[in-house]
Amino acid sequence: MTEQYSQEQLEQLIAEIEQISSRQETQLDRAEVEQILQELGLPSELLDEGMAQLHRRQALQKEKRRKLLIGAGFTVILAGGITFSTVSFYNTQQALQQVSSVQSRITDADNQDQVLSVIERESAPMISYQVTLQNAPIGRKLSLGCDWINPDGQIVHQNRYETKRIDREVWDTYCRYSLATNATVGNWQVRMRLGDRVLSSTAFQVQ
Repeated sequence: MTEQYSQEQLEQLIAEIEQISSRQETQLDRAEVEQILQELGLPSELLDEGMAQLHRRQALQKEKRRKLLIGAGFTVILAGGITFSTVSFYNTQQALQQVSSVQSRITDADNQDQVLSVIERESAPMISYQVTLQNAPIGRKLSLGCDWINPDGQIVHQNRYETKRIDREVWDTYCRYSLATNATVGNWQVRMRLGDRVLSSTAFQVQ
């Protein structure tokens, strides 16, 4: 019974100290706490224990507030990161959707001024598919691909490459294919893709 009563006294003392401290917005010194003991008619033996327990409670409250602040800060940072990633991804996709082709031609790889529509397979030429893009995303690189399709509709060769960092909206790019001497005679097609989207398609004849 004595310990229970002492604990009740201790709680009474701490409650009184916290109430007064809250009103005064400051911490009480030892003399002020002794005065509170006298006013409450509590034994002086509670002084050290009451002060120690009060300090522990204050430390716990301070640590709890710190963790709450850290948690809130982490939540804000995480939410900001997710929002930035989502917006960045959306902007990237929007930019890629704007890319298109304004000109395409097949040339001799060694002479890009020589435009080819009919290609003799016996010479096993290296041919180049020259494509001019518009609305290219400045400051980024594009991952492009080319499909070389024979008259039977089969993809006989594929190019996969990444452009240099783009520095202008109108951008010239190309892919190459070495035509074999036994290549199927007939109407061929080459197409350039950005992901799954075809940017350009050009037909040519092999004979």
